[in-house]
Amino acid sequence: MVLEKLGSALRKALSSIASAVFIDKGQIEAIVNELKRALIEADVDVHLVFELCEKIKKQAISEKSPLEKKEQLIKLIHDEIVNILGKEKYELVIDKTKKPCYIMMLGLYGAGKTTAISKLSLYYSKRGYGCAMLGLDVHRPAAPEQLEQLAEKVKVPCFINKAEKNPIKIFNEFESKLKKYDIVFIDTAGRDALDNELIKEIKELSNTIKPQQIILVMPADIGQAAKKQATEFQKACNVTGVIVTRLDGTAKGGGALAACAATGAKVLFIGTGEKPGDLEAFNPTAFAGRLLGMGDLQALMEKAKDAIEEKEREKIEKSLEQGKFTLDDFYNQLKAMQNMGPLGKIAQLIPGLGGMKMPTEMLDMQEGKMKKWGYAIQSMTKQEKEDPELLKKETSRIQRIAKGSGLNASDVRDLVKQWDLMKDLVGKGMTKKMQGLDMEKLGDMKGMNAGSLAGMLGGKKLRKLAKRFKGKMPF
Repeated sequence: MVLEKLGSALRKALSSIASAVFIDKGQIEAIVNELKRALIEADVDVHLVFELCEKIKKQAISEKSPLEKKEQLIKLIHDEIVNILGKEKYELVIDKTKKPCYIMMLGLYGAGKTTAISKLSLYYSKRGYGCAMLGLDVHRPAAPEQLEQLAEKVKVPCFINKAEKNPIKIFNEFESKLKKYDIVFIDTAGRDALDNELIKEIKELSNTIKPQQIILVMPADIGQAAKKQATEFQKACNVTGVIVTRLDGTAKGGGALAACAATGAKVLFIGTGEKPGDLEAFNPTAFAGRLLGMGDLQALMEKAKDAIEEKEREKIEKSLEQGKFTLDDFYNQLKAMQNMGPLGKIAQLIPGLGGMKMPTEMLDMQEGKMKKWGYAIQSMTKQEKEDPELLKKETSRIQRIAKGSGLNASDVRDLVKQWDLMKDLVGKGMTKKMQGLDMEKLGDMKGMNAGSLAGMLGGKKLRKLAKRFKGKMPF
């Protein structure tokens, strides 16, 4: 999980509040001290932590609020976590009428700049933008080859010249070809540190290319040092935004995010893994909610949107509107589920599940089931896929499918049962359940397995759920 240790400590503090019979001054101080330890361990600046905790303690003890003391304290903690993460969400504004939008990427060696370019290219390609990559890192060995390989992986055009060592000449060589794209992501040289030579090169490129955005890529494991790096790059290169990478594997990520916010640097995206799809638009409010176990429906919606191609999604939604739900539809939902990433990561985004520590064995078992169901569906006839009720009436079909897919008959029966459940979830019954859903009832979702969760991935249903909970705190 992103910032697992910090999130676990914060959720523990909230659990202490929720389980208390009443909140007095002593309990407030104990909870604030727990919060203080969690933030300092996450490498957040000590002075900032003490200032934040004193503010929470003072307001919680002295202020009168229409909320109950428990709710007031949780709201204070949530709001202050949001403040240290940057308060509001920032987004890149891309004008398709003014092609191309040049986005120049900066970063020191090892920051993950080239990988971030491939992730951004995939992210915006899936949102209908024509993207391309331009390689202007002429110093790092094999930089053009790496960019080329990543471009092939995400199916985005890449423009490089492996022989040329002047980045401005490379830009001039491809400038006319780049004009047909909406966005061009530019890979630039890095260094071990921001020195005068690097600043000079970046400024020369910027003056020639005139990029609309200059984005700094920083790894989360540098912690509080992010403040110095962000400040230096901003002063020297007019950075317009930041991407923080490696947030999935470090305890110092809290320090990096808080440091960026302290400098006024706008964190646009966060990297949450090594795969091309492991990139999320950064929203301080939603991210704080995830750390506190409140989920992040917006991020879940984005993952669901990216997991399945637009044409396939429209096909499934049309089928559902007609009252049909075939095993092919079910299989496509399963594939979308797998494309969204590990179930553990998805569970963090769902209110009611975000604070749970889900056993690895259970998640592995569910992912194994999904694979088995896929094999079974592939072994079925067209008629069986379109009318799974046949499998209930004629059990000999189940034996044949099991044999053909190398599974047990019980695996196929599990699939049929899951399809039955899914059919109810994605039909009219699901809409009614959504309309009557409240925060307390979200506890029922804890029993959902991979297949039933996949049934919620339809964009319309997630939008309804997000709208239902918009602006509400799940105390």
